[in-house]
Amino acid sequence: MTAIAVTTWSLEQTSADDLSPAAPPEEGRDVRIVRAAGPSPEFSRFLYTAVGGDVIWTDRLGWTYERWQAFLERPGVETWVAYEHGTPAGFIELEAQGGGVVEISYFGLLPAFRGRRIGGHLLSYGTARAWDLAERWPGLAATERVWVHTCTKDGPHAMDNYRRRGFRVFETKTEEEPETPPPGPWPGAFTTPPET
Repeated sequence: MTAIAVTTWSLEQTSADDLSPAAPPEEGRDVRIVRAAGPSPEFSRFLYTAVGGDVIWTDRLGWTYERWQAFLERPGVETWVAYEHGTPAGFIELEAQGGGVVEISYFGLLPAFRGRRIGGHLLSYGTARAWDLAERWPGLAATERVWVHTCTKDGPHAMDNYRRRGFRVFETKTEEEPETPPPGPWPGAFTTPPET
């Protein structure tokens, strides 16, 4: 198996004032962002594989139902889902890490919804929810830092989106990883919609 160099950037905001929101989708488009407040391993796994299938998200593919359930039930874990015309378009997952730190553990759009000006809006909304996370979770410390990481395997617009929203790089590292094909949302599936 061949190896490839993968660069990972970690980015952060250290004040809610760092957030530079994107403009919402134009008036008349039916785009909504809703919290999936009831832990659902099936739904979360669907989002994870549908969004990450072509950008090589593999670390959770082996998670059991029980592991998904335990993760989703942790205080301070939230999934916010963007819908366009009632269809899931993407998601952002927040994870409180203690001490006022919140990680955006996953963020992205399904391939068919990329390039439609939903991603900046979803990232803006989700980052704002990271900053007010403690208001929904009594007992958690108020958010003092929001961070995220992206890498060369992610979509080509990910880094620019984070920077435009006010995130700053605080660490960069490059490591060799085995080259693996995109897993797709299921084996043999198309990861981008066929041209019509």
